[in-house]
Amino acid sequence: MRVCVIDGRGGGLGSRLVSGLRETLNLDCLILALGTNRSAAEAMRDAGAEQVACGEKAISELVPTADVIVASLNVVLPGAMLGEVTQEIARTILEAKAKKVLLPLNRVRVEIVGTEGRTMEMLIDECLSRVRAAAQTTCRA
Repeated sequence: MRVCVIDGRGGGLGSRLVSGLRETLNLDCLILALGTNRSAAEAMRDAGAEQVACGEKAISELVPTADVIVASLNVVLPGAMLGEVTQEIARTILEAKAKKVLLPLNRVRVEIVGTEGRTMEMLIDECLSRVRAAAQTTCRA
């Protein structure tokens, strides 16, 4: 199974997700880290991702190969992450056949009802739980 973690800016969220996935998933699951920039990609590599790439072209080529995509909601909002998320990146992710596990974090004034009071740790734990469940389903098939 290929799990694709996508992040931008400094890669803080992505590196936490990669680290958590590395502890959570079996060794037969590949963690692919895609950064919207080099800093994000390097942070995720340092956290334990097996494959790393960055930029719009890499994201467009590699996202369709993923079984599960893990990221913040920002990755499907063009203009998010200080403009790092392009329309092409958002479209590629939305059109991918992979299961998408998106954390409701964003700074572009999009309000997600029902997420109030959830800390970053709670969101990451729930995200890891959902990816683990997806991995168990995929590995059984």
